[in-house]
Amino acid sequence: MKCIYCGCEDSKVIDSRSADEGRTIRRRRECVKCGKRYTTYETIEDTPVLVVKNSGMRQAFDIRKVKNGIIKSCEKRPVSMSEIDEMATSVAKQVYNSMEQEISSKAIGEMVMTEIRKYDEVAYVRYASVYRSFKDISSFMEELQKLMDGKK
Repeated sequence: MKCIYCGCEDSKVIDSRSADEGRTIRRRRECVKCGKRYTTYETIEDTPVLVVKNSGMRQAFDIRKVKNGIIKSCEKRPVSMSEIDEMATSVAKQVYNSMEQEISSKAIGEMVMTEIRKYDEVAYVRYASVYRSFKDISSFMEELQKLMDGKK
C-alpha cells in the first residue's frame, strides 16, 4: 500500500479487523518512512452474474427476487423465515459457484424448485405451477404424479 502522506510503498499493519459482516477487512497501517498512520479496506470482488430471461433480455442476478418467489410459494405453510433464507442462500451459492457470467432463468428456477422440495411439497407444487406455467389440469397432474412417484 502506498502511503497517502509521503507516497512510500512500505508500511506495516498495526491492526486488522473484520467489517461489513465479514465481507471486508479493515487494516490500520503505519508508514515505515514518515511514521503516519492510515486505514485501508480489503473487500471481496463481486463478479456480476447476468440472468438470461426467456425473452432473451439480461438482468443482474438478484437474490431478493429468488427469496420473494420462495416466500410466495411458502405462504401459509409451516416454513420458517430462517429456512427460506437458507433456500435463497443455497440458490445464490449455486449461481455464484457455477463460475458462469450468465445463467438462464430456467436453471435458477430448477435450483429453487429443488430447494423448496426439500422443505415442503405443497410449496414446491405452488412454485412449480407458476414456474412451469401449467396449461391445463393434466400437466398439473403429471407434476403431482412425479412428486408421488418420488416419495415411493
